[in-house]
Parts: sequence; C-alpha cells; structure tokens
Amino acid sequence: MNIGIDAMGGDFAPEAAVSGAVAAAKQVKPQTRIVLFGDRERICEILEREQCPVDTFDIVHTTEVIEMGDNPAQTFVKKPDSSIAVGFRYLQEGKIDGFASAGSTGAMMVGSMYTVKQIEGVIRPSISTLIPTVEGEQSLLLDVGLNVDCKPDVLYQYGLIGSLYAQAILGIASPRVALLNIGEEPEKGNLASKAAYELMEGTSAYNFVGNIEAKYLFTKKIADVIVCDGFIGNTILKQTEGFFHILKKQGISTPWLDSLNYECVGGTPVLGINSTVIIGHGCSSPEAIKNMILQTEASVAAGLVDKFKEAFKS
Repeated sequence: MNIGIDAMGGDFAPEAAVSGAVAAAKQVKPQTRIVLFGDRERICEILEREQCPVDTFDIVHTTEVIEMGDNPAQTFVKKPDSSIAVGFRYLQEGKIDGFASAGSTGAMMVGSMYTVKQIEGVIRPSISTLIPTVEGEQSLLLDVGLNVDCKPDVLYQYGLIGSLYAQAILGIASPRVALLNIGEEPEKGNLASKAAYELMEGTSAYNFVGNIEAKYLFTKKIADVIVCDGFIGNTILKQTEGFFHILKKQGISTPWLDSLNYECVGGTPVLGINSTVIIGHGCSSPEAIKNMILQTEASVAAGLVDKFKEAFKS
C-alpha cells in the first residue's frame, strides 16, 4: 500500500507535514509505504534534523505549491508541478492508493472531482467528520461543508454513504442513521428535510431511525450516523472547535473534551469518489498530520471505495 502525502500543504508546511510523516512511519503497517510530494531538498533537510533516514520514504520532487489564496480551479491547471496536482496524478494512475493534504481545500476538491472523479451513481460526494461521544465511542456527521444546499435525494444518499463508512471504519454492523432536525417528529423541519425523511423512512438500504435533535450529537443514544446539509454540518464543526478552545483556555480538561481536538481526528475524508482522499486542517500540527496518514491507511485497508462502488451499482 502506498499513501501519498502533500509535504507542502498546510500553514506549517513542510516542517509539520514531514515531522508528522516521520511519526506515522513508526505506526503504519510494514507493507505501507509513505510517499512525500514536495521540494526534495527541503524535505531531506527536515528528515536530517529528525534523524530519520531519507529512504524511509519515497520522495516525489515537485517545484510548485498551490497557496491558500490561489484560485483552486485555475491554479490546479496553471501549476501542474504543484505537490497537490502531482499527487492527484499519481493517484489517478494508481501509483498511490490514497492521497492526503492539509493544503488548499479547494484544490483538493478540484483534484477529487476532475481527476479521480465521483463514483457512478453518486449525485454529490460528501465530506464527513467523526464525532467523539461521551460514551467513548464515535459517530459520523455528514456533510460538513462540501454541499451547503442539499436536495432530498442527496441527503438520502448521504445516509447510505455514512452507513457504509460506519460499517467499514467504525466496525458497526448495522449503523443507526438519523436525519438532523429541529425535532424528532416526522413532520418537523423545512421542506428538504421533510422530503428527505420520507425517502429515508422507506428505504431498506440502511437502518434509518428517524430524526435526531442536535442535543444528542455527542451521545450514542439515538444514532451512529447523522445526516445534514453542508451548511449545518460545517456550522456544527466550527462551533465545536470554538467550544473546545474556549473551555481549554478556562483550564478545563477531560478525556472527552480532549477528544474534540481536531488533531485527534487528522482529516476529513471525501466520500463518494473513486479513490481515497483525506483533507486535513490548514493549521495541522505534526500530530494531526500523523493521524491524517493513519486515517488514510485505515480507509484504504478497509476497501471503502470498493464498498461504495458495489452499493451504487444499483
């Protein structure tokens, strides 16, 4: 298994990306090889400081970087030798099995949609995040920012995508799928959520358990997979991040609160495309990069993409 990492992506690249890769190399499976895309000279300098042999990794030298302020679609084409563009080229050609970056989210989405592309039958791919619960387990929330307006059939498909992910990654045999809403009653919500409820209620494709209110997001009481549009999901994500930092500044620390730290998760998988792509937080630390790499390895090992393809054949 070859896992590609954008060494030039993120606010603290390449130092954080390379240091994170060094930490991950000690934890990945023996058959996993980490491939670093970026400026070879700078990568080697950091490896030397880390006292890590250069041959621990495969290094693909690139000469350009897609910056956070660049136009994603235009720059992806105008900078063909950027670490992101070359990484996606390797992914498309099957030279790597998964690709992860803490760089430009827009460029990562352009690469996902125009190189590896979405799985046939998927209306819109999704990005998701794992939510730690007070029981010490995890649930899945999707979408968290890719599609801010979702039609009912898209929300219905998110239920299937989320269910398959929870089975493969979280090991839940029959994940409970719920629709995030302002009340638990079927008649609650806006027009899109009401229509989505009707579609999801009648499905045999996954275990739909009804609506869920936001107060249950961080518990396992109702659902393992929570479906919403990207506007709501991203708002929840940012609110949780702010909540974490406020409490930490007040000196409050518990195992559950610490698990809300984005560094523990690593990145956000793009679900519904023909390969494994993970997008990390722009300010990712080495710890976050390490977990992003381990998350990419786990997704590839679980055969998640093949499971999506099989499910969407019908």
